[in-house]
Amino acid sequence: MRSKGFDGMVCPIAGVMAAIGDRWGLLILRDLVCGLSRYDEFRQSSGITNATLSDRLKHLEANELVERRRYQVNPERFEYLLTRKGRQLAPLMPMLAQIGDSLEVSGAPAPPMKFVNRKTGAEVRWSFVDQNTGEPINPADLAIEEGPGADDLVRWRLSQREHRREKA
Repeated sequence: MRSKGFDGMVCPIAGVMAAIGDRWGLLILRDLVCGLSRYDEFRQSSGITNATLSDRLKHLEANELVERRRYQVNPERFEYLLTRKGRQLAPLMPMLAQIGDSLEVSGAPAPPMKFVNRKTGAEVRWSFVDQNTGEPINPADLAIEEGPGADDLVRWRLSQREHRREKA
């Protein structure tokens, strides 16, 4: 049974989650970022059932994150490629992987993947960067403020932290 959707919610995070669909959609995107593109590759990589894989690929395609392209005529076979929108999700993969490594939840004794600069071979780590100075900032120094598209619920959500601080 699927849970209630995020329709009408003013939240870019909820919007991305709705476009991805669920955990299987995220793992399919992971595989695409890793270079897999064919149905049987996705099955082998994740162990996902045929019905679930077919459903999730259709969902990702409907949300314009992947495109389906025929690579063989007889029998007809398709591969799946990230679209421009789908490629915008690629930075999630090293971020999630590196957080998973720090939480030691991968089940491996060491990080199973590393992310490197294709040109230099140097390892790449995700970080927050101050747009004025170009300097990296500590995630603990990150604050969330109301944006120009905020609705009443966003404003309420953000006000709760300040409300708690005033009580303390």
